[in-house]
Amino acid sequence: MVDADDLIDEMEKTAEEMSREHGKNDDLSPEEQQHLYHILALGALKYFILKVDPTKNMLFNPAESIDFNGNTGPFIQYTHARIRSIVRKAGESGAMSMEGVKMNEKERGVVKALHALPETIRQAAAAYSPAMVANYAYDLAKAFNSFYQDTPILKETDPKVKQFRVTLCAMVANALKNTMAILGIEVPERM
Repeated sequence: MVDADDLIDEMEKTAEEMSREHGKNDDLSPEEQQHLYHILALGALKYFILKVDPTKNMLFNPAESIDFNGNTGPFIQYTHARIRSIVRKAGESGAMSMEGVKMNEKERGVVKALHALPETIRQAAAAYSPAMVANYAYDLAKAFNSFYQDTPILKETDPKVKQFRVTLCAMVANALKNTMAILGIEVPERM
C-alpha cells in the first residue's frame, strides 16, 4: 500500500530534480520554487490518472508521470509557462486584426485545435470522461509546440503578423489554463 503523502513528497522531490536539470527557475525565491515543485507534482499525479479513459485500468508510474516531455501534466504546464513568457516579453495587448495576415500551416493547426475546445468539453461532460479534456490539452500543447518550433513569434518583423502570433499564443495559454483547471490542475506562470 502506498501512502498518498509519501507519494506526493516523492513526486515533489522528482519535480525539483527535473526542474533543476532545466535550470530555468533559479531566479525564483525558495518559497516560489517549493510552490512550483508542489504544483508540478500534483499536476503530474492528477494528469497521469485523468488522462486514462475511466473504463480502463492503469498502472501509475511516478517517473513517467513527471516527465517534461510526452503526454504528461508537466509537459502541458511547461508549455503554458513558455507561452506566458512569450506574451510577457512581447508586452503587447489589444485587439488582434487578421486583415493582411495569411496563416501558415502550423498557425492553422493551432487555430483548429482551439476551435475544438467547446465541443471537446461538451463530449467529455456527456461521456463523464475527464480523459477527453486531458488529451485535448495534450493535443493543443503539441500543436502549439510544433508552431513554436517552426514559426518566429517575437522575432517576426511584420508587426501585424507578430501581434497575431502573440495573441494566438495568449489564446493557447488561456485554453490550456482553463482545460487544466477543469481537471483540477494548476498551471504556473513561470517555470
